[in-house]
Amino acid sequence: MNNSKSSTPRVIRVSLGSAILLGLIRGFMDAKPTTIYLLTYREGKCSANCAFCPQARTSKGRADMLSRVTWPPFKIDDVIEGIGEAFRDGLIRRVCLQTLNYPNVFEDIMFIVKMIKSCVNVPLSVSCQPLNREMIMKLHEAGVERVSIALDASTPTLFDKVKGREVGGPYTWDGHIRALREAVKIFGRGMVTTHLIVGLGEDEEDVVRMIQTCIDMGVYPALFAFTPIEGTLMADHPRPSLTSYRRIQLAHYLITHSISRYESMKFKDGRLISFGLPKDQLIEVVESGEPFMTTGCPGCNRPYYNERPAGPIYNYPRRLRFEEIVEIKGELGLS
Repeated sequence: MNNSKSSTPRVIRVSLGSAILLGLIRGFMDAKPTTIYLLTYREGKCSANCAFCPQARTSKGRADMLSRVTWPPFKIDDVIEGIGEAFRDGLIRRVCLQTLNYPNVFEDIMFIVKMIKSCVNVPLSVSCQPLNREMIMKLHEAGVERVSIALDASTPTLFDKVKGREVGGPYTWDGHIRALREAVKIFGRGMVTTHLIVGLGEDEEDVVRMIQTCIDMGVYPALFAFTPIEGTLMADHPRPSLTSYRRIQLAHYLITHSISRYESMKFKDGRLISFGLPKDQLIEVVESGEPFMTTGCPGCNRPYYNERPAGPIYNYPRRLRFEEIVEIKGELGLS
């Protein structure tokens, strides 16, 4: 539908929860999204071949899935009308446009961005493949508030295995880092995001080190838990340990809030064994529940992107309940 240069996209994919919130379809939500999540539409898969993604070029997974969420298509006009109403009613705080990689995708991105911004002045994030300086400048000039370029992997070697040469992907670690640095120059420190997926094959130290590296670059790293999806190259790969993920979440919070640094933490055989803080201070942070909530752009809660509502829950899309905090304190050995 939008694969030629002369055409413009008339439909767009919307995450299931976002579609329910906008009134495009009926359904029950255990937790409402505070961001509307959109995905560029094309007939066919992404030209990249990320091993964990159902949109990958060689994936046999469903074409309407990203992670474990379904993304049905709707007319762009109807979606933007709904976004305007939801934002004016205070139901949402942001729109996030996620993109596949295909020829002329940047033209589609710019068309959608300009269409949204002409109708409603909602904070807008674009999550896309690495772009050159001119393209990043155009996004900024069009009113995009934040840009995200997903590393996903925490080390160059792992990146190559899941996104780059070893899976026949078009990406390189150096290319992603270069694009992130360029985006920081244009959007400013703290206004650029990346994604780190925990459970691809790294150890805890790899992730925590990369979290610190991102922060020092001026890039905010959002945490995701690896989710095996049928039809992908990593369909049989195990999910990360929940206890390990909790330690990484806590380290992420301490680093991103300038409470501690990677260099102050201690590791043994890749496992995080000390956060570099007194135990009473650590308990206070844990009891806030905040380290275990969804991380990302402001207003992003991504309900159940990595998990089923019945659990186990890796990223909470809401404030934690007392009993959930007690459970996490036990998992972290802080009871």
